[in-house]
Amino acid sequence: MTIAAFFLGFVLSSLLGFFFHMWKGGGIGKLVLYLLLSWAGFWAAQILGTTMEWEFLKVGSLLVGLDLSGGLLFLLIGHWLSLVKNEEEG
Repeated sequence: MTIAAFFLGFVLSSLLGFFFHMWKGGGIGKLVLYLLLSWAGFWAAQILGTTMEWEFLKVGSLLVGLDLSGGLLFLLIGHWLSLVKNEEEG
């Protein structure tokens, strides 16, 4: 993977996390959470897709379609898990 592909992946996954934050809202803590989740999902999908030799909307060495799907999956699951409240909080 080239430096340009890594940079493009970082920008795309960051935009995904930022737009998810704009959609769901929250403070700076949620923004950091969404960025971390989108980065993790994006690169996990890239590793999985490369290992399994899957291709979906490939741009250079990036599997953009699969990577964005992985990032979105991580974001949705992470958002859902972040909605859990303690019984003491009410």
